[in-house]
Amino acid sequence: MQSENDYRRRDGGDVSTRLTYLLIGGGIGAILALLFAPKSGQELRGDIADATRKGIDRTREAATQVGARAGEYYEVGRERATDLYNTAAGKAGEIADAAREAARSKGGQLSAAIEAGKQAYTEEKRKTETSGMIGSGPNYQGEEES
Repeated sequence: MQSENDYRRRDGGDVSTRLTYLLIGGGIGAILALLFAPKSGQELRGDIADATRKGIDRTREAATQVGARAGEYYEVGRERATDLYNTAAGKAGEIADAAREAARSKGGQLSAAIEAGKQAYTEEKRKTETSGMIGSGPNYQGEEES
């Protein structure tokens, strides 16, 4: 029996110890929960609204900076495009002038060559007609040419 009583005492003592630890742990957990508990609904909504306003303000500042940079980039790009256009237009004008001058000089040479060809044709035609007139009389078989 004594061993039975020892067993109950140990069991009883063990249960009371466990119950004590449970109550101490529950108390510590409650204290920690109160310390780290969220704010009331009104305070929490106010904090969320403040954080939202700060985010909106930062976004507006960033958008303003991006807009300013975009304007700067636009101006730089527009200036470069204008410079490139003016340079290209100038070079195209120079090339067109050089092409016109080359066409004029070659056109003059071509006209002179055509005129020389016409003159040579006319002269050859006259020579042929003249030589044909001299010896163009009828040649009869019994006659000799004089």
